Amino acid sequence: MMKRPGLVVCGLLVLTMTAAAQAAKPKEEHRTVPEVLDHTVLNLEHEFVPAAEAMPEDKFGFAPTNGEFKGARTYAEQIKHVAAVNYMLGAALLEQKPPVDIGGESGPTSITSKADILKFLKESFEYVHKALATVNEKNLVGTVKSPFGEGKVSRLGLATVISTHGFDHYGQMVVYLRMNGIVPPASR
Repeated sequence: MMKRPGLVVCGLLVLTMTAAAQAAKPKEEHRTVPEVLDHTVLNLEHEFVPAAEAMPEDKFGFAPTNGEFKGARTYAEQIKHVAAVNYMLGAALLEQKPPVDIGGESGPTSITSKADILKFLKESFEYVHKALATVNEKNLVGTVKSPFGEGKVSRLGLATVISTHGFDHYGQMVVYLRMNGIVPPASR
């Protein structure tokens, strides 16, 4: 008789552990193309914007000048360039003109304060998210006019350039921050 309660307890323990293991398994998630693309840009945005905000305004004009850095963009120019290209890519995806004056790939010369540059950057991400929402399974490999004069390119290709381009410049900004004694927010 004593063996039965032990078997029952052991059986209940096994059932409880099995149920807990099943509950711990993540549910299979099906994301749409716009969700996947948007998520990649959100990853960029969550790294890039805090890095842009981390540099003090009096250092926004900083650019390394020694060695291979000669002629490199300033910190502010890096941010404006990424924002301008965001607008260019978003407009190409939407097959329309950018909704603001972007001043070419360099960004508008009229935007000079840290606050205005950050506003331009954040609004460029809003616009890119709007554009990415239009990319779907049906038009993913369809072509649109390249904003860089290369003829036609796929929507998927342009959509992926948003993150790759932004992260390229993010890496440069990290170097600029560290050269100024600032630990990038993502590394804190």
